[in-house]
Amino acid sequence: MYELFKNLGAWLFAGEQWSGSDGIAHRLAEHLQYSLLATLIAAAIGLPIGLLIGHTGKGAFLAINLASFGRALPTVGLVVLVFLAGGLSMLPVYVALVALAVPAIVTNTYAGMTAVDPDVKDAARGQGMRGHQVLLQVELPLALPLIMTGLRLALIQVVATATIAAYVSFGGLGRYVFDGLAQRDLVQVLGGAVLVAVVAVALDLALSGLQRFLFRHRTA
Repeated sequence: MYELFKNLGAWLFAGEQWSGSDGIAHRLAEHLQYSLLATLIAAAIGLPIGLLIGHTGKGAFLAINLASFGRALPTVGLVVLVFLAGGLSMLPVYVALVALAVPAIVTNTYAGMTAVDPDVKDAARGQGMRGHQVLLQVELPLALPLIMTGLRLALIQVVATATIAAYVSFGGLGRYVFDGLAQRDLVQVLGGAVLVAVVAVALDLALSGLQRFLFRHRTA
């Protein structure tokens, strides 16, 4: 075991391991590109749905059951299905990652909207605000902490799952995992897994810190 971790350290910190098109820096950039783009697409889909459901109160069944759908989603199976239908491209990967991220965004956005005090919304309407004004000026600002939590959870899930890009011969940190398995190189497999975990934890800590900073006045 000691020898394994010693070799892992040597693999991670070797200078040549960080350069070139197969180096850690390049694979990390690919992994972040896949993850951030998929999360942005998921946010563009999930935020309007969650806001609409939370504002109107209609479709709550959809929001609640999306959470269960997200946990049960066979990500690799979805990649293979889209791959067979659409051919070799990044489309299957993005479809799977977006499908994974949307439920967390919708459910947390809905939860944030429903957590807004009904008396606050009634007071806003009593002041003459129209529906869209109540949504944008009252409900949305108050729901933002939970909405950001949903975005944070979605991004971390996507980062952890973006290794599937290597499953269909693309890049990212998953390349080390799948190539290592093919070559029976345990150090490379462990190195890829450690890098993914470090990126996920680092992003989670960074977003958590940003969230606390942005909303520090609400808990003061």
